[in-house]
Amino acid sequence: MPQQPENFYQNKRALITGGSSGIGLALAGLLIRSGANVCILARNVENLKKAQNHLEKLRPSPEVEIISLSVDVADSLNLNQALSALPSQWKKVDILINSAGVAHPGEFWQLEEKIFHQMMQINYFGTVNAIRAVLPGMLAEKNGIIVNISSVVGYLNIYGYTAYGASKHAVTGLSDALRMELKPHGIQVSLVYPPDTDTPQLAYENQYKPEVTRVLASSGGIVQPEQVAREILNGVARGKYLILPGFENKLIYLAVRLLGKGLAYALMDRMVASALQRKTLIKE
Repeated sequence: MPQQPENFYQNKRALITGGSSGIGLALAGLLIRSGANVCILARNVENLKKAQNHLEKLRPSPEVEIISLSVDVADSLNLNQALSALPSQWKKVDILINSAGVAHPGEFWQLEEKIFHQMMQINYFGTVNAIRAVLPGMLAEKNGIIVNISSVVGYLNIYGYTAYGASKHAVTGLSDALRMELKPHGIQVSLVYPPDTDTPQLAYENQYKPEVTRVLASSGGIVQPEQVAREILNGVARGKYLILPGFENKLIYLAVRLLGKGLAYALMDRMVASALQRKTLIKE
């Protein structure tokens, strides 16, 4: 039988980027309840303090460590300096979860150039920087787990996500190759495609979604971060590479794999055309 997560994560040291809110915070909470030691990273100091206080209440015993660090994962120097201040036992991280990410939708011709750079710096290079920071310790001991959180648009991009979707496709490409490179060294890589999740990031994102994007996104539901976190940890504990939280998400991924992207594109083109027509009628 597969080992259950509560046993699997006992005494592990887990480093979570973007751990002060959303999926990252939900993951930290579940890991702490399972007896793991957790270090959360995020930029906003105030959010980190709130997250730390929340996580302290979940601590099952005084032996469980909870650490929070203000870090910009897009800045490799800042990241490495912050991690160097961790206690000596944290020189080897057992689990790295790359949850830091930001989305800013909009039509390509309306997005400023800096948005494209920001998406890549945080979503992609932030992931690369965190992996490079912890990988030497994992390679030395020939074990460890790296969890990269992409997105549904990391396997099927849609209208309005030229910047964000491209950065998440980059995370997918990185993970595909990394899995093959690290498996012979005893290091597991898992890639997560979460659907729209009820987080502060989604609330921010919704301010900028074009109407067409809203229509396309409305065809899927919104899941809670705790559900996503549970499915991630269950999948990781069972050694899965691809993890697709949410029932609808699994169906969409399976349909794309079985029927091909051509059919998916044709369906989305019809939805885009319908949304644009409705938008025109409303204006008139």
